[in-house]
Amino acid sequence: MARWIEHKYIKENKIEARLYQQKIASDALIDNTMVIAPTAIGKTVIAALVSAEILNHNPESKILFLAPSKPLTLQHEKSFNEFLKAKTTSLTGNNKPSERRKLWHENQIICATPQTIESDIISQEYDLSDVALIIFDECHHAVGSYSYVYLAQKYIQTAKNKQVLALTASPGWEEDKIKEVSRNLYIKNVEIKTEDDVDVAPYFNPIEVKWIKLKLTPELEEIRTLFKETLKIRLRNLKKMGVIDSIAKPSKKDILMKQRMVQRKIASNANPPKECFKAISLLTEVINITHALELLETQTIQTLNKYLNKLEKKKTKAARSLKNDYKFNKAVLLARRYENEGIDHPKLERIKTLIEDILREDPNNKIIVFSQFRDTTKTIYDNLKADKIKALRFYGQASREKDKGLSQKKQIETIDKFKNDDYNVLISTSVAEEGIDIPSVDYVILYEPVPSEIRMIQRRGRTGRKSKGEMYILMTKSTVDEAYFWSSQRKEKAMKQNIHKKYDTQKFTLDNYIADDKDVTSYNPNTQDDIQTTVYVDYREKNSNIMRELDKIGCKIEVKTMAIGDYQLSDDVIIERKTVDDFAKSITDKRLYTQAKELASNCKKPLMIIEGGDIYNTFLHPNAIRGAMSSIAIDFKIPIIQTQNETDTAMMIKTIAQREQKDNEDKKPISIRTQTKPLTLKEQQLFITESLPGIGPVSAKKLLTHFGSVKNLINASKNELKEVEGIGNKTSENIIDVTTRKYQE
Repeated sequence: MARWIEHKYIKENKIEARLYQQKIASDALIDNTMVIAPTAIGKTVIAALVSAEILNHNPESKILFLAPSKPLTLQHEKSFNEFLKAKTTSLTGNNKPSERRKLWHENQIICATPQTIESDIISQEYDLSDVALIIFDECHHAVGSYSYVYLAQKYIQTAKNKQVLALTASPGWEEDKIKEVSRNLYIKNVEIKTEDDVDVAPYFNPIEVKWIKLKLTPELEEIRTLFKETLKIRLRNLKKMGVIDSIAKPSKKDILMKQRMVQRKIASNANPPKECFKAISLLTEVINITHALELLETQTIQTLNKYLNKLEKKKTKAARSLKNDYKFNKAVLLARRYENEGIDHPKLERIKTLIEDILREDPNNKIIVFSQFRDTTKTIYDNLKADKIKALRFYGQASREKDKGLSQKKQIETIDKFKNDDYNVLISTSVAEEGIDIPSVDYVILYEPVPSEIRMIQRRGRTGRKSKGEMYILMTKSTVDEAYFWSSQRKEKAMKQNIHKKYDTQKFTLDNYIADDKDVTSYNPNTQDDIQTTVYVDYREKNSNIMRELDKIGCKIEVKTMAIGDYQLSDDVIIERKTVDDFAKSITDKRLYTQAKELASNCKKPLMIIEGGDIYNTFLHPNAIRGAMSSIAIDFKIPIIQTQNETDTAMMIKTIAQREQKDNEDKKPISIRTQTKPLTLKEQQLFITESLPGIGPVSAKKLLTHFGSVKNLINASKNELKEVEGIGNKTSENIIDVTTRKYQE
């Protein structure tokens, strides 16, 4: 007979008394603790136990429970409402800032996504001073620039009573990553539990892992041979050029590394040789072929064809080269033909028969099928639906072409449908890997292995919660499938070794790796600046880390909807910020000149910041970069400032803001540009002309000067267009084509 926890803040008969959970919770109340334990061992229960005791000691305080996704956040809200006697709510991007502020102040336990809390803290909707416990679920995300890192530091800076609880099933296989997560979250104690522990074993159901190996069909082998021959030609050329040492099939990582190497060579040379650009194009072709080969070997023929169709629409030099390659083109035609003939990857038929066998054994069995690619989940779904198998698809919120994303509401509805008896199979992308509450799954099927040990552990943890579980992994022989499977196995083994390394007990400290609370200093404007610096930020910049960096150095941030630029520092100064990559892209798609024109027309002191280590480290020729920069500086009279990274950019913005705002003693509000000035007739004429293919600001002026009006320009013949200086045969043909060809929807 189960015993239940009795506590002032815990509802009756809601949390079973398990000694190992109580022991971990007790230790987590002493020091900042990371709990590493398999999925289904009850980490959420441990968080509830710690939260109840924190509230018992600090009844006026708040608990903040952070989770990396909206569905997981809502799941935690539901669990805490079920377990605890405290007002609980959830905060996500679906709530307006004003609503979130109200909910924050009205509730004691807040479950939220970290990006939402970060945005609100920076915008000063509320602060973390009254939070007595912060919980980081799936804490392995706390690396690099992820929001967990910023929020942990902010919490240590501002909270009156500090306690950190971090939860994960898999912190990663690299020792340095485990240490980084510990440092970033100020962890001083780690609690490890495994399914083999004596106190856990009675509550843990074993999971049997089986793999099914399949061979490609002769038809798919034919396509693979063509892809490999096409790839070998590119690799031979790259070897002749000295870019690679061997024509053995390289990994994606190797190719990307070689690509960066060639880009650095281009960037460091004032007049780089043409071979460098040829090498970049060849490396891009290798990436494209390698990806097509992986889709052929591991996914469905429909997934492959969708990728090939996208590739065909690209207008890059690499895409054109592949389109004109006989063998690659033959492979494309065969792939389309086999799809029309109903020939597909053997995995597709095998997964259907496997599911049919499982359901024949017990019609109430619940199954999750995981696939890397959304297109593949669609094919599997259609295939199962055709056989009257009751299946659902589960994927992210982003829409892709004709495949509309699942809204948060639809995601919840899908999970609820699957929990009921109406559906047996949930076909999901990686969205369902972390934490989604699906307690009664009997089988997990992986359409393909993944090389990540964290993701393999998360997927395996979806089964074995109520009874013995089984996981099937489909692998295509002699393909990347096998490499990925053994990679994840090796990494998981290394992870377990690193966690237990040099420690004889399950509990150990990280004294050499923690970030001490004393190392974190709160920013005090009185120690560095005499005035409060205000930066107005366009809402589209919220996804960058600049707002976080500005907050760290004491700037007051106000998010606005701005028509011009990204940052406004005074009535006169507006800044357009671009990363090096975005600067290069904006040259090719002509956004740069439109933005520059609007900035110069609507602002007395426009500025452009280009952020990144090396401005020439792009796919564009350095002369194109130089030409664009000179046009911005001379034609539009916009000064350009280069910064190294986001931190440097934030410091530069603050420095300029201080200069602009120091004389504003009366604190007069800055007039934010929410609308652009109406375009003059001349500006409208130039705007229309510049929208023509291959036409920039200089050529637009020449064309309008020559023809006198937009109408005369549009009606001009090819030979008449070529009379204008700088307009060649190709440009004139493109103009004629775009102005005369019939519009088709």
